[in-house]
Amino acid sequence: MKRLDGSSLSMVKSGIFVNEYREIGRRFLEDTERRGIMKIGIPKEIKPAEKRVAATPAGVKALTAHSHQVYVEATAGIGSGFEDEAYAQAGAKLLKKAENVWDRADMILKVKEPIGPEFDYMKPGQVLFTYLHLAASRELTEKILAKKIVGIGYETVQLQDGSLPLLAPMSEVAGALSVQMGASCLEAKNGGMGILLSGVPGVRPARVTVIGAGVAGLAAATVASGIGARVSILDINPVRLSYIRDVMQGRVVTINSNPANIEEECLNSDLVICTVLIPGAKAPKLISRDLVRRMRKGSAIVDISIDQGGCTETSRPTAHEDPIYMEEGVVHYCVANMPGAVPRTSTIALTNATFAYVLALAEKGWKRAIAEDLALRKGVNVCEGKVTCEPVAQAFGVKYSDAKL
Repeated sequence: MKRLDGSSLSMVKSGIFVNEYREIGRRFLEDTERRGIMKIGIPKEIKPAEKRVAATPAGVKALTAHSHQVYVEATAGIGSGFEDEAYAQAGAKLLKKAENVWDRADMILKVKEPIGPEFDYMKPGQVLFTYLHLAASRELTEKILAKKIVGIGYETVQLQDGSLPLLAPMSEVAGALSVQMGASCLEAKNGGMGILLSGVPGVRPARVTVIGAGVAGLAAATVASGIGARVSILDINPVRLSYIRDVMQGRVVTINSNPANIEEECLNSDLVICTVLIPGAKAPKLISRDLVRRMRKGSAIVDISIDQGGCTETSRPTAHEDPIYMEEGVVHYCVANMPGAVPRTSTIALTNATFAYVLALAEKGWKRAIAEDLALRKGVNVCEGKVTCEPVAQAFGVKYSDAKL
């Protein structure tokens, strides 16, 4: 063992080493106090047929491991296959009533936008982290503004490359589901023309048009082409179309999106899937009622963009209990929360994507978190009575305020 020389012995005797360790301990305690403990609430979703939950037990366990308190409404995870006991074992405190979850929490994690009694539970300064889709509803926007909360929308958290990391997993699910639902719409019992997407030997497969080549559009094209349909995909971005042509190895036809090409493809298609998205803004109306009227009778439209207002003039939101309707001789499927049809897959995918941002908000508080992360700052749609998302402000002609602190 190495012996201390005279100088080292002198330092120990003078308490220099001890003081250094005390300083390290003091800084650790200061950091812990500065970080604080966040009280996080996870209420049960009350939107009709919405069975997703904002976090899995694994996600809750990771939060409690960082000393945060998590309150979960009883049976919140049942629809996704997660029992109350799993949340309790993860360290969450189970509460029987939603109002108690909202009352105790500094930050609320949800899946869909608040509805009904949830507005009464809100308190000024509370953070709400969920899919908001405010541009599609003035009423929703006005109600949230009146409550002076901090509303952060998953769908507008945006990285520097333009990608939407918290929207992507649900877009992937919705895109894959759109083909499945579209195939059902084409069945005769649902008013469709009675054709099989894949066709059979000696019979042509269905023709599918996908408008929008983002995450949802690519997922839809992949599934549709995989089962044998003839697929075309339209987008305004030639680089994206080139990428899709490469990854799909020529199995889909890529077409520049403009009014003439949209009209031609819609008139010659059996199934049209709309996936267009402008982050935070209302979806553009690319398909007029007149065009829908001229489409093949018994053809189908699946409008994934309906949660942002929809891409066709004939689209209106529906629910899983009654998802389809007939308009101008065309079957429409316009469920605003499509991934809710497969809640377990969707909940796990959502937690995987949102956890890092949830933890940052919990560890740092929302002000420091958005100050240090530009992507998260873009997610702030409303802040204590002000609209802080420019596309939402433009949608309703209200004043835009920068969320930058």
